[in-house]
Amino acid sequence: MRVRRLRSVAGIAILLMIDRALPSCRAQISNSSSGTGAVSMPLEQWKSVVTGGDAGVLRTLYSTNPQAKITTPTGAIDTDADVAFWSGLKVRKLKVELTKSDSPQRDLQSVLFQAEIQSAASSPAQTLYITEGQIWQLQGEQWRMVVEQRTNPARLQQPTSTDKNIYPPGADAHAEIKHALLEASKAHKRVIVVFGANWCFDCHVLDAAFHRPDLAGVLAQSFEVVHVDVGKGEKNQDLMDEYQVPMKRGIPALAVLDGSGKLLVSQKNGEFENARALGPQDLLQFLKKWKPQLRSSPS
Repeated sequence: MRVRRLRSVAGIAILLMIDRALPSCRAQISNSSSGTGAVSMPLEQWKSVVTGGDAGVLRTLYSTNPQAKITTPTGAIDTDADVAFWSGLKVRKLKVELTKSDSPQRDLQSVLFQAEIQSAASSPAQTLYITEGQIWQLQGEQWRMVVEQRTNPARLQQPTSTDKNIYPPGADAHAEIKHALLEASKAHKRVIVVFGANWCFDCHVLDAAFHRPDLAGVLAQSFEVVHVDVGKGEKNQDLMDEYQVPMKRGIPALAVLDGSGKLLVSQKNGEFENARALGPQDLLQFLKKWKPQLRSSPS
């Protein structure tokens, strides 16, 4: 992520959309809602239908009066396009991490969540992540979706906030790198220096990816990791220069050092700057390429 094009967190943007849409939905409800019958939670029903893959049933969950408003990163789409999107994913399993749920009145529910999807749309099957906001309205005896906004599918989990303090602002980066090099030399490891900042969404994406079980084990075995705060381009620029990581190419950006401090590789072209578009195999390939080679056994 580059300072000159700071991106908002997807979940926050969708949350703001929900808050803006609620007043008009409340007004519509006063004129069009009726019925007091017990219904299942709409999100649970939606999950079941999406996993079942029945496009016809899924279509019945969208409001037609008022017409459902559906927004994607490329703009507004109609119900048929959204049904085709979800059907095309061929969802085998769907797990929801609920970020916010609100029921301002009996006939209205809003939710914000990240969906972890096992998709069989390609071979082999992939795990995808989508952040989505929905507003549901009780119309007669049926909950129907009146507003939906979602991100594009991503292969790495997308954080719904940037509250985590990955890059402590008061840390002495020079001292931390020196300590990491000392530990690496003892354990036959290498050092990954990650340049980034807490405001950077892609830096949080990369950090979350580094905690995945398939990546965390490789990191723990082969690397010491140091996070270097660059602020908005005014901090630790001497280290970025020393390790040949241009700030203008964006963050997060990595440099790999051997135990003696020798620079082995640096990201000069913003290779991880758009971390949200990467997949776990991209990161695993990088780590395996630059991990230290096994020492040969003495003959």
